[in-house]
Amino acid sequence: MQFALERSDPFDRDVVVGYSPLERVISEHLEGVREQLARIPGGALLRLVQQLRSVRDRGSFVYIAGNGGSASTASHWANDLGKATKRSGQRPFKAVSLSDNVSWFSALSNDEGYDRSFAGQLENFVTADDLLVCISASGNSPNLIAATELAKTQGAATFALLGFDGGALKNIAHHSVVIECERGAYELVEDVHMSVCHAVTRCLVADKAGL
Repeated sequence: MQFALERSDPFDRDVVVGYSPLERVISEHLEGVREQLARIPGGALLRLVQQLRSVRDRGSFVYIAGNGGSASTASHWANDLGKATKRSGQRPFKAVSLSDNVSWFSALSNDEGYDRSFAGQLENFVTADDLLVCISASGNSPNLIAATELAKTQGAATFALLGFDGGALKNIAHHSVVIECERGAYELVEDVHMSVCHAVTRCLVADKAGL
């Protein structure tokens, strides 16, 4: 896969000295995303789709959590699940991003420690019928580990979208998808995670057509 800027682009004259290195950076990133997407086990995503369907159909909650860029992914995906998958005559998703309530998140972090920022919220709500999805490039975020452990003690199902070697969460969550790549390639992992979320959402949107 190769990426090339249009030579007629009037902005070319501003980057002519560094054109080739920049083009290479862009091409390598896009190629890396393509390669990682091709390596994702379809069975793992189908398992996640089925888990989400089950949670939706019994009227339970999906909690999604992440830090930094993954917090944005969590928020984005909660929006997609809550709105894009709506279908007349079908239960809607009760999807909640634990990264979105800044007042509660910051209060827990300030008063009880950052490790408690997600688990402290879950304590009020999570049940054995719910699903927690944690999104983390490193898989080692203490607040996500604490949230996963808390959810498991309540009997809830847990799933993790991870990067690099999966970190601690790989062995704590019930199921996971790990984007195995060079450590430090956060942009690559985050791009692939968002694509995974969109692919799963499209499967759930397809329910509207009875697929």
